[in-house]
Amino acid sequence: MAEKMLVTQALDERDLLVKKIGDKIAKASFTDVKKHNEEKVMEGRLSGEDFRKDAESAYQQIMDLIQRFQKIDAAIVASNAATMIHTSFGDYTVAGAISMRSRMRGSGSYDSQADFEQNLYSKMKNELDNRLITIEIKNKQLESTAESMRLSILGKDSKAKDDKPLEVVTAYVKENTTELVDPLDVQKKVKEIQERRAKLLAELDTQIKVSNATTFIEI
Repeated sequence: MAEKMLVTQALDERDLLVKKIGDKIAKASFTDVKKHNEEKVMEGRLSGEDFRKDAESAYQQIMDLIQRFQKIDAAIVASNAATMIHTSFGDYTVAGAISMRSRMRGSGSYDSQADFEQNLYSKMKNELDNRLITIEIKNKQLESTAESMRLSILGKDSKAKDDKPLEVVTAYVKENTTELVDPLDVQKKVKEIQERRAKLLAELDTQIKVSNATTFIEI
């Protein structure tokens, strides 16, 4: 008869089985040594027959637990592939949602390389920050040059001079001012990327938990 359980219960048991199987393997003994003229094995201090029974029992228990793990794991995988969850960004299978969440957290097969949203955010923001620094530096240098030009044209006592020649300097500054070229409005885009990423991850977390707590599988 099939055993029915919630996915959350299956996930908990699967985690427990990983530890249990590992402990069983670590504690089990399948071989030993003994002298021909002695009945007990050296390490286990059991008779050869008792040691055989213990080894067979340990092996069978481990194999039974592995089979249990495989059945639970297969049922979870099948359920995740068939069960749909809904977010404000679209509908996904649980398997797809888990994969997307792992990718966006940098814990998938490609590590942080596949966290495209975060990488795009970082690239755009760092580039914008560097461009703004460049603008500030270039325009400060321009202002310094312009000031030298003013002093050269008018001398230090500029108030006593005609201001008309300064129009040349004004035109020079206007022509050589460094400005940002930002066709995408990057400041707005990076904010949108971060907000969308945070919201999607939060929704994926919530919907996966809800699905696991309400979806039954059969073993």
